[in-house]
Amino acid sequence: MTTVGVLMAGLDSRIVIVGLPQVAASLHADAEQAIWITQAYVLGSTVALLLVGRISDIVGRVKLYTSGFGVFTLGSLLTSLAVNPAQVIAFRAIQGLGSAILFTNSAAMIVDATPADELGLSLGINQVAFRMGSMAGLTVSGIILSVLDWRALFYVNVPIGVFGTAWAHFRLREVAKLERGAPIDWGGFAAFTIFIFFLLIALTLAAYGVGEVTTVAVLLVVSILALVAFVVVERRQEHPLLDLKLLRIREFTGGVVAQLLNAVAFGAVLLLLSLYFQLVLRKSPLEAGLLIIPMDIATLAAGPLSGLLSDKYGHLPFTTAGLATISLSLVLFATTDASTPYSVFVAYLILFGAGLGFFASPNISSIMGSVPPERRGIASGFRATFFNVGYTISLNLAILITTFTIPYALVTQVIGSGGIGISEADRILFAQGLKTTYLSLAGLNTLAILPSMLRGRRANAREPKASPTPET
Repeated sequence: MTTVGVLMAGLDSRIVIVGLPQVAASLHADAEQAIWITQAYVLGSTVALLLVGRISDIVGRVKLYTSGFGVFTLGSLLTSLAVNPAQVIAFRAIQGLGSAILFTNSAAMIVDATPADELGLSLGINQVAFRMGSMAGLTVSGIILSVLDWRALFYVNVPIGVFGTAWAHFRLREVAKLERGAPIDWGGFAAFTIFIFFLLIALTLAAYGVGEVTTVAVLLVVSILALVAFVVVERRQEHPLLDLKLLRIREFTGGVVAQLLNAVAFGAVLLLLSLYFQLVLRKSPLEAGLLIIPMDIATLAAGPLSGLLSDKYGHLPFTTAGLATISLSLVLFATTDASTPYSVFVAYLILFGAGLGFFASPNISSIMGSVPPERRGIASGFRATFFNVGYTISLNLAILITTFTIPYALVTQVIGSGGIGISEADRILFAQGLKTTYLSLAGLNTLAILPSMLRGRRANAREPKASPTPET
């Protein structure tokens, strides 16, 4: 059941990309509003992650997870009924909040309920579900939009969400060690929310060129000041929102930093591949989504396998090999152009997908297995927060790097038009910009190998649970 929740959360993080032109045209949204339709989900799913993790340590994972299904379903329904851009933006934020609750609690629930020697496999299946959902968003949206209008992208979630809410309520059981009655650090939450909110807004305005340099600089300064305030508040709190002592655990910190750098590197790749197929190869959105499927299959196969093997041999060989494979595939993507045979491109897609699968599950197993049981909720929230931040940075960074090679006006024209009315010379120039971006992302991903290796091997082994395992 936790796998269904994170699959839905991942799917809706990217399902609106293909349908964005239809949404904008239907609601008469301008370019800036169209940007926020996509970013509202990210903001909604990021700003509350630490609070969600802390509350789950206090009131219980299952109760919160069930409410997350309800919030996500409500947000989906409201978005499908929206009549103007402002409503879509607001309701997408609600949908994102629901996804944050699902994503944070799913990993913590699995760690609570799974014996140590099976943790990698269980988390591997769970994490692959999220990545599969986010990758499949373009494909699913292409299929839906070929037969229905854009509102179907959201109301299709409603029956699944209703079923998931009911199932979670009646079938899941709490097994976590909780801190019942502990106070919530609202001051820390306020400071961290300002930090994340202003950081993501500044990055978005900078990448899409909809804010002045002065405005972006002010937002970044406020974000940094809020981060400093957050650290000061947390060091003085008896019950902090984020126990900073967790950062002293080398395995935890190394895994989170490696995940952050990997998310920055891989987050934009799906969009870049979609642009390559649609602009360079002149494929339709649906065709582009279908052509990416080999990568999804490779991720699905490699994730649980890597988790299973890491339970036996340790996480380090698989996180390192996975990151190295991702970097290699990104370099290979940079060698492609309009004349590259699809059979060759499929090999690169499979390599990339396998690398993602091999890295994700051992890494999350390492992170979550290194923290005390009573801190798993907040640890999961912290991990998820920086995964989302890295994912968001990736999309914005990819656009900025692309503009180093080609004019910004052309980038915005390509993204806004889907390649319609673009000259052949501009197509070739844009393909060159993609190559530069792939190489830059490969470099960032390679940096993730260092913190991944420095954290060392698993520091602790948890005793297998004697209590029955609830359904997940």
